[in-house]
Amino acid sequence: MPVPKLDKLLLKRHTRSMRKPLPMTAREMRDRGWDQLDVLIVTGDAYVDHPSFGAAVIGRVLESRGYKVGIVAQPDWKDLESFTVMGKPRLFAGVTSGNMDSMVNHYTSNNRLRSDDAYTPDGMPGKRPDRAVLKYTNCLQRSMKGVPVVLGGIEASLRRVTHYDFWSDRLKKSILLDSKASILVYGMGEKQIVEIARRIDAGETLAGIPGTATAVHHGKYQAQGSDVVLPSHESLNSNPVEMLELSRLLEANQNPWCGSRLIQRADSRIVIVEPPAEPLSPEEMDAVYDLPYTRLPHSAYRGEIPALTMIKDSITVVRGCSGGCTFCAIGLHQGKFITSRSAGSVLRETEKIASSSAFRGTISDLGGPTANMYGLGCNDPEQMKRCRRPSCLYPDICAHFRTDHSSYINLLTKTGTVSGVKNVFISSGIRHDVALRDPHFMARLTSKNISGHLRIAPEHTHDRILALMRKPTREVWERFAAEFKKSAERSGRKQYIVPYIIAAFPGCTIGDMQAARSFLETQGAIPRQVQIFLPTPMTVATAMYFCGRSYPDCEPLRIPRKPSDKQQQKDMILYGIHGMKNTDRKDAVNRNINHRQGPSGKPPRH
Repeated sequence: MPVPKLDKLLLKRHTRSMRKPLPMTAREMRDRGWDQLDVLIVTGDAYVDHPSFGAAVIGRVLESRGYKVGIVAQPDWKDLESFTVMGKPRLFAGVTSGNMDSMVNHYTSNNRLRSDDAYTPDGMPGKRPDRAVLKYTNCLQRSMKGVPVVLGGIEASLRRVTHYDFWSDRLKKSILLDSKASILVYGMGEKQIVEIARRIDAGETLAGIPGTATAVHHGKYQAQGSDVVLPSHESLNSNPVEMLELSRLLEANQNPWCGSRLIQRADSRIVIVEPPAEPLSPEEMDAVYDLPYTRLPHSAYRGEIPALTMIKDSITVVRGCSGGCTFCAIGLHQGKFITSRSAGSVLRETEKIASSSAFRGTISDLGGPTANMYGLGCNDPEQMKRCRRPSCLYPDICAHFRTDHSSYINLLTKTGTVSGVKNVFISSGIRHDVALRDPHFMARLTSKNISGHLRIAPEHTHDRILALMRKPTREVWERFAAEFKKSAERSGRKQYIVPYIIAAFPGCTIGDMQAARSFLETQGAIPRQVQIFLPTPMTVATAMYFCGRSYPDCEPLRIPRKPSDKQQQKDMILYGIHGMKNTDRKDAVNRNINHRQGPSGKPPRH
């Protein structure tokens, strides 16, 4: 059964009763006249009623459909009573680790414990457990026997099938099997969660909902002719190179219009992953963002929540990313197809921000996963519905992909005319290869909408590594940098490019990083920060890291695994060979010599 559309008119019917934040206590439930919740949402983030926080969005969407929704935020997983403060919900309990994967939230790329948590008041660490989805689900199953549990959010989404777990250095089964939850939602989830609530309320089965995964005993699996069988969990454990085939099949079936149902066996159970849900239409996306969020933390909090401080004056205008970078989870979560909000919806949110007494005149970002994807996407609907390319932009920008930025330029202009708004900046990263296709946007960048520093994500400078990443070549970056400089000179403003660089990517050596440092010096673009590659679940780059082979040609790769090796690659970019410690410098030179001798080809130990 297809998932119903999110009806904008229906969403508006309930707004009068939605002016308060969702309840977090029994008293707040009683103030609304509720004896029992329909849906309880458990989240690893502090509850902020803002459209940038996933639990708030899902809660508000359900509330707009007439369901009674409450939120338990950052419960004490050692105390079951902290999960039952509002009693058992009538329909189900939803679980999310929050806006970030709990393991990424807790640990650095070198697997060291972080000292803060941006989604907690005062940035205090330790308010959520490791592997929060599993811990929260276990607590709910112990304290609310018989209540269905629905998994969602980025942590569950990227663990829907067998995946490499960097933190334990081994393969793990689908989190649906380990948690024994009723159903898993992958993707952004608004359509799926409404359909799940409707079906549970009607006593119907949860099977077959697009954008979800369910599990059955192998004896109850009913095959469909179009099913795609993934390598089993046991097969992947015995042959790590099959992770590349798993990645290929996942990417090939990410299109909601032509993707197949995916089947994966683990012991005696089978995980059934339905094709992705269709992305929200612009009208549906407007309806979600037009809901009456207070845009404030719940009144229970006293300390500042750093994540909110960072984004409180920014506006999400676009979803999805067409880049298909091998290290990025966005395509596997939000999808590669672009959805842009209408200018009217964005202006309404701008007016709400500008009316706040705390607003200082600057909209810090009109963006999303990639800011200049707004208004872009496939210009051939029929081609889009049968496309299986993992990237619309690599190895070249698809002929069907729009690169005219006029919609985004108009949006930036209109937002700047809202009363009280003095500046509108672009703080999200942009795709420089796409920007190069539109001279008007290049001129706009340097004249109005950046505050002096433009963030782009070339990620590296060596074409061999860029190919492994599915990023544009160095020559594209050089052309962009030259055009940006000319445009800045014409505008009479001092503008600088701030590149994002990844160190210790699969296949990358200290010699590659030394060459990257030299190139960056010639460009005058030494980054202030460098990210060490973190193998997050389900990405192609993580599969390469795990099996020590390139994708798609399966050639041996040198994989930086030791924390010291990774740190040296990062330091090479930040400080150069002369800025490193003597011992590191000697080691780096030796490694550079070894790099010129070629990769060893030795398989990793797993």
